[in-house]
Amino acid sequence: MIFLTVLIAAFIALIQWRAAAREAQAEALTPPVGQILDVNGVPVHALVMGQGPDLVLLHGASGNLKDFTLGFADRLTDRYRVILLDRPGLGWTGRPAGHGGAWNNKEESPLEQAALLQGAADQLGVENPIVLGHSFGGIVALAWGLSRPDDTAALVLLSAVSEPWPGELGWTYGVFGSKLGGALVVPLITAFVPKQLVSDSISAIFAPQSAPEGYAEHISTGLTLRRESTRANAQQVNALRPHVVEMQKNYGALHMPVEAVHGDADTIVPLKVHAEVLMGDIPNGKLTVLTGQGHMPQHTAPEAVEAAIDRAATRAGLR
Repeated sequence: MIFLTVLIAAFIALIQWRAAAREAQAEALTPPVGQILDVNGVPVHALVMGQGPDLVLLHGASGNLKDFTLGFADRLTDRYRVILLDRPGLGWTGRPAGHGGAWNNKEESPLEQAALLQGAADQLGVENPIVLGHSFGGIVALAWGLSRPDDTAALVLLSAVSEPWPGELGWTYGVFGSKLGGALVVPLITAFVPKQLVSDSISAIFAPQSAPEGYAEHISTGLTLRRESTRANAQQVNALRPHVVEMQKNYGALHMPVEAVHGDADTIVPLKVHAEVLMGDIPNGKLTVLTGQGHMPQHTAPEAVEAAIDRAATRAGLR
């Protein structure tokens, strides 16, 4: 019995050592590309590019702000001041007090995330921005608009989560987002997940299109696979639906221009469940449906996304 206890303890120690080593390697390979701001004691990673009206870009689940720096943000810097932000627990942004830790599964709601990122935006002098959110970032963009309706010029919702969905999420979110799974299973993923599984996951997110060459290395999937980032992502996604239910009740107050861009082949955040329904909930929305496009049009149809941003700016009187 003593031998078994020692063996288990040694195995757990090996897992944690291996996880820490992989995290250190990922962080060394992908240092912050912007500045780290202190927002009420929470580090927030922000990158500012270009000049013009303020445009905030919010990335999706399992990502970081570098998702937008593989060519897309550069398309905008000639006419916008582009502010890219890592969401809580992802990239180089920390988690607010009361969140995080191996045995804590408290999620950051979209409104809490928006408040943290608004604090960073305030430090950067952001005023009356267009706020673009991709995927999970879309519900945070909606929270941004709901909490600052008079200081948000427009929203651009890209393949965005916006409405309550039927059915359940994948089992991994439930396991990784739980206290027990977060403490005991997530370190195994960080320590031993094979590269092929990561590659397959990226292919599924981009389907039916393909990911750009070097995408995984550019965004550093190793950052996402860190223990705290994996927990944060799972907890935020797993607990999201009740927050969306409550937010939906207030969508009628979103009077700013809203441009939604969504692919009709998106199986991650389906068009018919989200963007099409949202158009009936908001007073000033316009939907652009991209035929045959999947979940990542900022990479696979950037011209259409760029055009939506310009339309939002025009509708908001910024151009």
